[in-house]
Amino acid sequence: MIRACAVADLPEGEALRLDGPVPIAVFHTEDGFYAVDDTCTHQDASLADGWLEGCFVECPLHAAQFDLRTGAPTCLPAKNPVRTHRVVVTDGVVYVDALVPAVP
Repeated sequence: MIRACAVADLPEGEALRLDGPVPIAVFHTEDGFYAVDDTCTHQDASLADGWLEGCFVECPLHAAQFDLRTGAPTCLPAKNPVRTHRVVVTDGVVYVDALVPAVP
């Protein structure tokens, strides 16, 4: 498990990027916390820099949109999903399991 941040440090509607061999974007939505691979599958752009609406993030480069719950693209130009990661919140801290994909 990777420590992402304290719950208080990531307000609802915001995202953060965890750098690593595969960067991960962590989002705080009205439904909770979600984590996906940070790079858009259409072109090299950070999804953490995108626009969050509900459980969907829009890529800042070409407006591809992904469902944070499943990683599935919901519109073109993206055709491939992003990998999702299980998120655990314990004692006010957000952790991401970068080795275990989330189960949709």
